[in-house]
Amino acid sequence: MPFTDNDGVSLFYEEGGPTDAETIVFVEGLGYGRWMWRWQREAFEDDYHVVVWDNRGTGKSDAPDGPYSIEEMASDLDAVIDAVGVESAHIVGASMGGMIAQEYVLDYDRAETLSLLCTTPGGENAVPTPPETQEKMFDVPEGYDEREEIRYKMDPAMTDEFAAEHDDVVSDIVDWRLEGDASDAGREAQAMGVMNFDASDRLGEISIPTLIAHGTADRVLPVENGELLAELLPHAELELFDGGPHLFFIEQADAVNERLRTFIDDA
Repeated sequence: MPFTDNDGVSLFYEEGGPTDAETIVFVEGLGYGRWMWRWQREAFEDDYHVVVWDNRGTGKSDAPDGPYSIEEMASDLDAVIDAVGVESAHIVGASMGGMIAQEYVLDYDRAETLSLLCTTPGGENAVPTPPETQEKMFDVPEGYDEREEIRYKMDPAMTDEFAAEHDDVVSDIVDWRLEGDASDAGREAQAMGVMNFDASDRLGEISIPTLIAHGTADRVLPVENGELLAELLPHAELELFDGGPHLFFIEQADAVNERLRTFIDDA
């Protein structure tokens, strides 16, 4: 299985699609494993060299003692890109992965384009996760088993309609999360990096084409964060997905994939 090392931390990654095509690297969110991108992998692997990987603390990658910083995880991303042997890549990050992607573009020079999904620049003007969402994500009622706990925590990231109409998909996601998500310690270590992240005063340095995509009904990182990113990034396009929750790239996968493809192809 493909692993690479970054300063003693073993990182797991997977590749798909033609290796002689342009490369897209996907970077997942807080605590989530690489399963998160399966809808995008299926859409892009016919035409692109696609790379997904587990952040430190997640899945098959090492989980060193925390806390982790976003800078460390951006360094991990560079190690993965180096391991797959490409000189440049299109970087797509969601939620915490979008923070890692921002930091990566600021610290390294191998990104061709930047796509930021449901994320934030951090800083004093960012809109925090609402208290009711935080309570739902971190204060699980007693007596829940593992599967019920995951469903309960994930509820704010999805629309009620999707959860009700696609119970089979939600059940599959619970299976994938049990198999490949971060441990509690890994998630807490990543969360410290998220809490300390602030790229707001540096984003004017980013000169590559950037797509910002955000659901208008995001209850985890409200849409105002996407709008703030669009104000701070000098070469950004903002695309809002009406009624989209935090996991809008799952619920509205076809529309999101079409927009990503158009952006990357045009760039």
